[in-house]
Amino acid sequence: MYVDMPAAQLPDYRSSQVEPDDFDSFWDETIAAARAAASAVVLEPVDSPLATIDVFDVTFSGFDGQPVKAWLRVPKGVTGPLSAVVHYVGYGGGRGHHLENLLWASAGFAHFQMDTRGQGSGWSMGATPDPVGTGPQYPGVMTRGIDSRESYYYRRLFTDAVRAIDTVRELAFIDPARVSVFGQSQGGGIALAVAGLVPDLAAIAPCVPFLCDFPRATVITDAYPYKEIRDFLAVHRDKTEAVAAVLPYFDGVNFARRAQAPALFSASQMDATCPPSTIYGAYNLYAGEKSMSLWQYNGHEGGGIVDEQRAIAFFRTIDGNR
Repeated sequence: MYVDMPAAQLPDYRSSQVEPDDFDSFWDETIAAARAAASAVVLEPVDSPLATIDVFDVTFSGFDGQPVKAWLRVPKGVTGPLSAVVHYVGYGGGRGHHLENLLWASAGFAHFQMDTRGQGSGWSMGATPDPVGTGPQYPGVMTRGIDSRESYYYRRLFTDAVRAIDTVRELAFIDPARVSVFGQSQGGGIALAVAGLVPDLAAIAPCVPFLCDFPRATVITDAYPYKEIRDFLAVHRDKTEAVAAVLPYFDGVNFARRAQAPALFSASQMDATCPPSTIYGAYNLYAGEKSMSLWQYNGHEGGGIVDEQRAIAFFRTIDGNR
């Protein structure tokens, strides 16, 4: 069933999220520190049965120089320069098995699939720990370190995601001007954050993005993972104001205000996990060229493979126009 406002009202919706005065300086300092702590990228060929794709096991430096894993899949025998798609995954998942997610490389892109620190056991395997200790949290990562912007989990994850872009652009067979980002759910939210933090991406495709419009998302849906924040505050009643001060630094709404890359969004009218108004909260303020696919009869699966099909065509169009 429909879980949110009618489709006709979505283009006029505006989020109540407030932008912190020091939003840009906070992120500039965080990313600069990660870049200063970076070490050399490690790229190891994977012994694979694939006949048309080469796979590499990648280790790169993320937040605070901490090691982060990724898979790099490229069309076999291609020397470049290639267009690249950096792929961020959904909540609870990791980079998975190297034989999974072969679509992007099969379509001719270099496909860099970043692992998600501290996740990767809910539905897809991960290999990257989150070594930073934090205080009490509700199960999941939504409240990990939520007492402050410095310790919040998504500070580390978003920084990893920016460093993934840096890493891909360092590779000799990648055209650094043709790097796009793709993600679904949490991955879409990460893609949106990266678009606000990296000014010269080729394009982005955030599908049913999570982590948008916290003031509305935390009160409009009973679905997890947003409900992790509500459950945490139901116990820690004295932390409501502190959490409200932290979340604007990690809200897709505020990243969207800064993003300039051409963007292909998607949302679903029956999505209780990421209600469409929360996505439109970011979409309506997105500063770059943009379009939206609104799926009338779908839930959090969104357009599924059709979202990916449209993203492939979109990225190819952007490449052709460069």
